[in-house]
Amino acid sequence: MQAFTAARGPDTPDEFWWVAHPPVFTQGVAGKAEHVLGAGDIPVVQSNRGGQVTYHGPGQVVVYPLVDLRRLGIYVKEYVFRLEAAVIQTLERFGVIGFRVESAPGIYVNLADPLNAGLPAGPRQDPFAGLGKISALGIKVSNHCTYHGVSLNVAMDLEPFHRINPCGYAGLATVDLATLGVHVTPEAVAAVLIERLAAHLSPPATA
Repeated sequence: MQAFTAARGPDTPDEFWWVAHPPVFTQGVAGKAEHVLGAGDIPVVQSNRGGQVTYHGPGQVVVYPLVDLRRLGIYVKEYVFRLEAAVIQTLERFGVIGFRVESAPGIYVNLADPLNAGLPAGPRQDPFAGLGKISALGIKVSNHCTYHGVSLNVAMDLEPFHRINPCGYAGLATVDLATLGVHVTPEAVAAVLIERLAAHLSPPATA
């Protein structure tokens, strides 16, 4: 990703890389060691994306959009919004309602009712009460071009998430589509996610 981004010019076509990682914890540039509670036999790899620690593993769809924001005419905040919109639309295709939590990038579901877009009932002293995180974002922008990207949990071993404070939030529940009763292959989810990302991140057609 770094080499591709460093070598690209104004006419380099954008690309979407769909990858599947072996079990690994990755730390962002501001990642704090105390958020890794006990990695055990899973390696911890330092990366240059934003954000804190997260886990990647089999059964998770990871897509790295390598796009030129100048060509899109947008800035980083809008880029993040579009990534999240693509994930929300992908989940909706499989019957799950995902939504954002203010100041906590990624996409969440109502664990008690994943078809309900509303927050769980009751007081909200804990902004994550009753919620599960199903998608994480971690991006890097260099010379207006993006790399790293978005992960979406499909059908994976969720135990490693208990070895960290996911994205720096202690006790944050992490879920996948299988946990929510949606049994679908990562390939099927990846196809929809890439289609939605392309819809949100393709440069406007020129006359």
